[in-house]
Amino acid sequence: MAPRKSLDEWCTKLVGDYIASPNNSFNDIGEPAWDEPLVGFSSGADPLYDFYKRDIGSFYVLPVEFFRAAHPLIPVRRDELTVISWVLPQTKATKYDQRKESRMPSERWARARIMGEAVNVRLRAYMVESLEKAGYPAVAPMLSPLWRQHVSEKYLFASSWSERHAAYASGLGTFGLSDGLITAKGKAHRVGSVIAKIGIPPTPRPYIDHHAYCLWYAKGTCGACMRKCPAGAITEKGHDKQRCSDYVDATHAFVEEHYHFKGYGCGFCQVGVPCESRIPEGIDAS
Repeated sequence: MAPRKSLDEWCTKLVGDYIASPNNSFNDIGEPAWDEPLVGFSSGADPLYDFYKRDIGSFYVLPVEFFRAAHPLIPVRRDELTVISWVLPQTKATKYDQRKESRMPSERWARARIMGEAVNVRLRAYMVESLEKAGYPAVAPMLSPLWRQHVSEKYLFASSWSERHAAYASGLGTFGLSDGLITAKGKAHRVGSVIAKIGIPPTPRPYIDHHAYCLWYAKGTCGACMRKCPAGAITEKGHDKQRCSDYVDATHAFVEEHYHFKGYGCGFCQVGVPCESRIPEGIDAS
């Protein structure tokens, strides 16, 4: 059945209602994994996606390529596709717990990375199902067989689809010194998206510079994420992905020994910083 609301409101409500439901839990007592989400939209014909393919690597898959692989019998133009992107902010309890740590992740943070991301995976599938029931064929890039991890000549670790870059294209935030996406609800979050043959106007991007919301790049101040990183993976030169990855790998044993599930996490650059839960004060986000 076609939605009664405008399509952008309908999609935003789908995401919001799912996160407001009991589906949004990462433990056996039903504690929410995520706070109220942000939702944005971008066109499948947005030149940014072509730029990503040129800049990140030829392995990057365009929205139209994901869609055609999932629906080979449905004719589609790039401009008929909409990327629906969402940001799932960490809860106050999770951020509070993580701020108290300095070397290894809190239990809530590690649960958010594993059980919380499982909520995000189910949300992707739910959005595809809901859109298709309403007559809008869709695909979730992260659930597609076309999604693969790759090594970028320019950026080292990369993949055929980036949820954060889709969110940037969809007007939801810009990147910081640590490579985290700074949004209206900060950079402590997970991100998801689906691509659908549906006509929704793109969310305006109130920025041109991809570092616009980072105090380090915009004002030459802050650098709090450098001081917070236990691996020394964030410097004035940016984010050392290899050093970051090595440190995160070392958290697996700690999580299993102390919290009794297979998981990992770090994210210290996302808490106890001016961009933890908002666009930093002093940044013009209009």
